[in-house]
Amino acid sequence: MVDGGAQGSGDIAVPGVDTSKPSIARTYDYLLGGKDNYAVDRALGDKFINDLPGSRAIAFDNRGALTRAVREIVTNTPVRQFVDLGSGLPTADNVHQVAQRYAIGSKVVYVDNDPVVLAHGRALLAENENTSVFQADLRDPEAIYEGKETRALIDFDQPVAVILSAVLHHLNDDEDPAAIVRFWHDRIPSGSYVFISHFRSENDPRSAQMQELLQGSLGRGRWRTDEEILALFGDGFDVLPPGLVPAAEWRPTEPVDDLTDWERLIAAALAVKP
Repeated sequence: MVDGGAQGSGDIAVPGVDTSKPSIARTYDYLLGGKDNYAVDRALGDKFINDLPGSRAIAFDNRGALTRAVREIVTNTPVRQFVDLGSGLPTADNVHQVAQRYAIGSKVVYVDNDPVVLAHGRALLAENENTSVFQADLRDPEAIYEGKETRALIDFDQPVAVILSAVLHHLNDDEDPAAIVRFWHDRIPSGSYVFISHFRSENDPRSAQMQELLQGSLGRGRWRTDEEILALFGDGFDVLPPGLVPAAEWRPTEPVDDLTDWERLIAAALAVKP
């Protein structure tokens, strides 16, 4: 368990950062054992750790599924370019690290709206010419698509993988997350991929409690049913086997034991544009 009293490196002031409010990216960083977070983020993370024991498995299972999806794309398809939307703070096995491990020329653009992500990401990627990071809002896909950082690396005439890992559940229904997926569908060619992982509701008390916690602290956070998550893909993608499943069960590299109730609350799926 993370020591809730430990000081993160994020306690160093970063221009433009409001340290009075928790950040989604920094709270995830804390739950994953990172140090790029502030006291306000650790306080929110500790609510999950202490009040909802077992819930941290969601963060780790999500990260594992993302790593396996990137590896699957690079090793079994010709796709060598990725746009990671709502990428969060750097941690072990980032998209570019996994992709470039198997195909050194893979190109990755990271996008997040948190200035701490921008600061730490640029420091990490300063010497990697095939990877960049810039600050933008997921809800403004046109700015991301047309952004000079994106265009410098990504050729949208060639297949691309769009990563939406644990981010669409931070959009409320009135923000129309499905419209964001449609935007990217309409701008990427056949043979492109979309990876989505998402908080998964089984209409159970745990997901309701966690949704209440996030809505109360961040004003956002939506647990959706399998049907609602699959609907985000729309009609323009083919969801690949094994379909939408708990993240721990998405193409695991080792046998998976019976899942805990918590591990069932994050699901993942990979889809291709035919």
